[in-house]
Amino acid sequence: MGIDTVAWYAVLAAAHAHDRPGIPAPERAAEAGRLRVPSLQGRAATVTVPDPAAPADGTARYAGVALIRLPDTPGNTDTAFLHLFTVHPAHRGRGVGQELWAEVRAVLAAEGRTSVATLTQQGGTGEKFALHHGAEGALSLMTYVQDVAAGAPSGAGPEPVAATPPAGYGFAVWDGIVPDAHAAAHARAHDAMQDAPTGDLDEQHVPWDIERVRAAARVVVDRGGVMLTVAAVTAADGAIAAYTELVLPTPASVRALQYDTVVLPAHRGRGLGRAVKLRMRDELCARWPGVRDIMTTVADENAPMRAVNASLGYRPESPLGIYQLRL
Repeated sequence: MGIDTVAWYAVLAAAHAHDRPGIPAPERAAEAGRLRVPSLQGRAATVTVPDPAAPADGTARYAGVALIRLPDTPGNTDTAFLHLFTVHPAHRGRGVGQELWAEVRAVLAAEGRTSVATLTQQGGTGEKFALHHGAEGALSLMTYVQDVAAGAPSGAGPEPVAATPPAGYGFAVWDGIVPDAHAAAHARAHDAMQDAPTGDLDEQHVPWDIERVRAAARVVVDRGGVMLTVAAVTAADGAIAAYTELVLPTPASVRALQYDTVVLPAHRGRGLGRAVKLRMRDELCARWPGVRDIMTTVADENAPMRAVNASLGYRPESPLGIYQLRL
């Protein structure tokens, strides 16, 4: 039997309201898209624990849900990532988490996975559960939020910066999948992310090529989302020197998600990270005035990107951690 997306979302919404009040909730359409379209270069497995008090008419209701990503790239077929592991607040403290975890372990064993990682809020029930079951902290991060509004001036924040590229550079902007003119350069720029902090995780870096870059954008689009990329390109030959990606889970989202922001090593120290982020903010405000804020996640040890975000007025919102369990 397939997953009932209404019942699935009901668990997520209730858990979010209980655990993270005041923070925009996940959107039903976006969660349905995530269930429908798997992540890049891997398969997805879903696990559910039925609600014992579900009505007798057969209406689906879940007490707990889990979503596992199973990478299929070379060097990663023994790893897994637990994207979601959530118990409905009304069923906590009744063994549902243990039952859900047992089912997840069974999936991992059947798939031959020897390690699993997850991202969860530090200090929350997810972290306590992970540590209790032997997981170890692999990387500490923080979510940061930049408040935006239609017509807000560029550079709002403690260190105003004009949304213009430094001398010798220009901007390129595109929606969705990268156009042919920038595809090869964009793939090379993506590969520069391999020097970003990853902690002590078993999952290995997978090189980016044109096909993979386009496939990653296609996942966002196929799930019903919107993806926008702003790149800084060299005036001399149009090579990509920096880029930033922003995703709206749905066209009606009030919170935008900042994905990668990358400055290639040869072009660092010239303000390109701030420039592409500011141009992205201007594009966002002009195209989607209903968006209230931009959320991004940065590793604690990534001091350069934290400094860029601070200069643009990002404020810390929630501490997160990636935890890994070797099975």
